Amino acid sequence: MEENREHIDELIVTYFAEGLEADTLKELEDWMAESAEHENYFMQQQELWFSAVDKRETDRYNPDRAFTLFKDRVAGSRDTDRTLRQKSKWSAVWRYAAVVAVLCAISCFSYWRGESRVKEHFAEMTVEAPLGSRTKLFLPDGTLVWLNAGSRIAYSQGFGVEDRLVKLIGEGYFEVKKDEEIPFSVQTKALRVEVLGTKFNFRDYPEDEEAIVSLLEGKVALDNLIRSEKRSFLLPNERVVLDKKSGCMQLEKVVAASASQWTNGYLFFDEELLPDIAKELERSYGVKIDITSEALKEFRFYGNFVRREQSINEVMEALAATGKIRYEMKDSHIILY
Repeated sequence: MEENREHIDELIVTYFAEGLEADTLKELEDWMAESAEHENYFMQQQELWFSAVDKRETDRYNPDRAFTLFKDRVAGSRDTDRTLRQKSKWSAVWRYAAVVAVLCAISCFSYWRGESRVKEHFAEMTVEAPLGSRTKLFLPDGTLVWLNAGSRIAYSQGFGVEDRLVKLIGEGYFEVKKDEEIPFSVQTKALRVEVLGTKFNFRDYPEDEEAIVSLLEGKVALDNLIRSEKRSFLLPNERVVLDKKSGCMQLEKVVAASASQWTNGYLFFDEELLPDIAKELERSYGVKIDITSEALKEFRFYGNFVRREQSINEVMEALAATGKIRYEMKDSHIILY
C-alpha cells in the first residue's frame, strides 16, 4: 500500500513538472477514477503546487530545486497524513504552502509546465439562478456577479491562474476586479467580452434573437463569434446589439445603468423585440407565452416594471395599451396576437 502511494506521488510530481507518457498518464487517470478519496488526494497535491506561486516572480525561481522541493513536500504530506489521519487533510496543505512562501523557491519552469498539464483536470465550477429568482456571488478574484433568472455561469477551478474566463448562459451583471496582467473575459456562443476592470451587463440567452452588452463604466473589447470582423470597443453609456441570425452588430448610445436594473428587481425593456420580452416574462413569472402573429415578432417595446409589485396581468395590460397587441390569458398560458 505504502509503495503504491509512493509510486502515485512520483506520477503526480512528474505530471506537474514535465508531463507523462500516454501509458503512465492513463495509469494516473485510472487511479483518480477509482474513488473520491483518490481524486481529492490529487487535488490536494495540485493545491500544493500552486499555493504559493506568484507568476510575476517566476524569473527568480530555480527549476531543479523546485522539482526536488515539491517531491519533498508531497512525501512530507504523506507522512503527516499517516500520523494525523483523523485531522483535517487540508492542514498539511497549508503548512507546506507556508513553507514554500517563506522559501520563495517554486520554479518558473516547473510552475508553467505543471500549470499547463493540470489545467485539463481543473473542475468546472457552475453557478445557476433558478427561474423566477436572481443570484449574487463573488468570483475568486473578487469580481461581483449578478445572475438573472434562468442564467448560469461556469469557470475553471483554476480561475486566475492563467486567465479569468467566465462562460455565460443567460444574463449577468459584472463589476470586475481590476488586474492589468490577467484580463477578465465573459464568453457566450455569440460574443466574447474582454475587460481589465469595469462594470457591464451581458445578456445572451440561447433562445433570444439578440445578444446585448451594455457598458456602465470603463472600457470593453468585443469579439463577434458568429462572423469574422474587426474587434469592437465600448465606452460608458454605449451598448452593442448583436443579431444572432445575421451576425450583424449595432452600436447604440444608451443610459447603460438601465440595463442592470433587474439586479434591483426591475424588468426594464429598452426597445427590445417582443419575442425576447416574452421569454424574459416567462423566466420571471413562470408563464408560457405564445406569439401567433408574425408581425408582432418584429415589434419592439420600451417599458419598466417592478417584478415584485406588478403582476403578469399588469404587464400584459401595459403591452395592450400600445394598441398594437391583444392577448388572451388562461391560467399560466398567454397568447399574444
